[in-house]
Formats: sequence, C-alpha cells, structure tokens
Amino acid sequence: MRSLWPKRCFDLLIVILFIPIWVPVLAGVALLVRLKLGTPVLFRQERPGLNGKVFELTKFRTMRDARDSDGELLPDAERLTSFGRLLRASSLDELPELMNILKGEMSLVGPRPLLIEYLPLYSERQARRHDVPPGLTGLAQIKGRNALDWNEKFAWDVIYVESRSLGLDLKILLLTVWTVFQREGISAQGEATMPKFNGGT
Repeated sequence: MRSLWPKRCFDLLIVILFIPIWVPVLAGVALLVRLKLGTPVLFRQERPGLNGKVFELTKFRTMRDARDSDGELLPDAERLTSFGRLLRASSLDELPELMNILKGEMSLVGPRPLLIEYLPLYSERQARRHDVPPGLTGLAQIKGRNALDWNEKFAWDVIYVESRSLGLDLKILLLTVWTVFQREGISAQGEATMPKFNGGT
C-alpha cells in the first residue's frame, strides 16, 4: 500500500495555510448556531475511519431536538430547520471536521465517514473505502453528492482509493468549491440527506 504521509503533509499544509480564513468563519457559524438552535452547538458521533478505526466526528448541529409523545426523536426531515438546510447546502456544517483533520483522524479528501452500523454491510470491494482516511470531501461528492445511490457512491469511493494522488486531491478540492456553489445533489429525493444503507452490491 502506498504511504499516506504525503497525503497527511498535504492536508496539514492546506489546513494550516488557510487558518486565517476558516477559523473566523468557524467562530461566526458557531455563534449563529448558538443563536438559532441553542446548545449544544456541535454534533458529535462515532464514525469509522482508516481501517475501520472509530473516531469522534464533529460537525455543527443542524437539527432541533424535537421528540414525539413517547420521547422518541422525530424523523430527520421534521427536525431539520431552514437554517440547518442552509448550513448543509453550503457545507458549513462540516467545518468543525477540520479539527478532525488536524488530529489526523480525517483527510481533506477521501470517502465520507459513514455510520458504524454500515461496516458489516459492505461488500469486500466496498470495504476498500476504509483503506484511506475518510475525507471532508471526496470523488463521490463531486460526482453527484447525495443524488447518487449508495452503490454509485461506493463505486466512486473505491475508484478514488485505487487512483489517489495529490494532484487528484487538489482537483477534487477545487471542484468541491464549484459543487457547493451550484447547490446540487444536497439530498436524495424525499430524504433529509440519504436513505439508510441496508447493504447490497
């Protein structure tokens, strides 16, 4: 397997170089989330990273803590606010993941970190998405984002793993900016983001 050190050095260079830009934006968004949604400002959840090793993903909160009469959380679509939709559409909710990148748990580019419960559902080929660190963005995100079905997403993830290079990472980062401004593929039809993955090849 190719060394991940060049990728790690590239991540640190970019993230540290742009600190004067992303830190003030991070602080501003945190204040808005506090005013619009209250506390907690951050959403934390365990996700599988490189080789399936679990880490704590950190994002900005985008949903209300709304529950039904039995105390169960309402469906995501009902808890997602208009402000939360704006954060997701602009990908600003992902900004705290830059801290995950600084800690070495994530990369700027790679397959998106999904739920731990999906791990036993992957085919052998799909599981290759964990051969590299999960990313803030990835090849699947510039190829259709959440408008892709799961099989298409995983196919692009594996293509990235098999063809990764610093040049490809830079290209994906630049195209991600374009994709975010286009606001396409933010969610699958009829879903807050994506339907649950239930396995399949």
